[in-house]
Amino acid sequence: MARGPLIILSGPSGAGKSTVIKRLLEEFPGRLRLSVSATTRGRREKEEEGVHYHFWTCQQFLHEVYVGGFLEWAEVHGNFYGTPRDEVEPFLARGVGVLLDIDVQGADQVRPRYPEHVSVFLRTSSLDVLRDRLEKRRTETEASIQKRLANAKKELERAGEDQHQVINDDLETALAQLRTIIEASFAGRE
Repeated sequence: MARGPLIILSGPSGAGKSTVIKRLLEEFPGRLRLSVSATTRGRREKEEEGVHYHFWTCQQFLHEVYVGGFLEWAEVHGNFYGTPRDEVEPFLARGVGVLLDIDVQGADQVRPRYPEHVSVFLRTSSLDVLRDRLEKRRTETEASIQKRLANAKKELERAGEDQHQVINDDLETALAQLRTIIEASFAGRE
């Protein structure tokens, strides 16, 4: 059986990654799965263990770092986040595509380990469109929006490092492009 594709999806906060991931998983049942990351941050209301994250102690996380249990990991704002290998390897071996929703730093760690990866940078056409989305969420303070936009500028400077860029100003157009990319990633392995 051919290995499944490893698909790296990155992009700024507010670009619509969660929305497109949800739709793609519905469209590729049994063929595509989202890797669940591990974190040491506390669980938020409505988050479920093993669905949104694996919520680990700092000791458990650092042990996995020590034994090489992560494809990628980072410390962000005092908490650790990472992609456990067992969320990826067994599925790729069975021919299932694995989608990684990670930041550009995480993608930097994964690319050399999986040269056959497929990488997609999801973005909006402009920072103004991104700002508008962040404001419409009504979950962000102005300071938080400014911080996310500053991070987005840095991430956009690196968008060319990915194999594909998809502009998500129109969800259906973006999904059609992503569908084509994903189908092609499977076709090359069958």
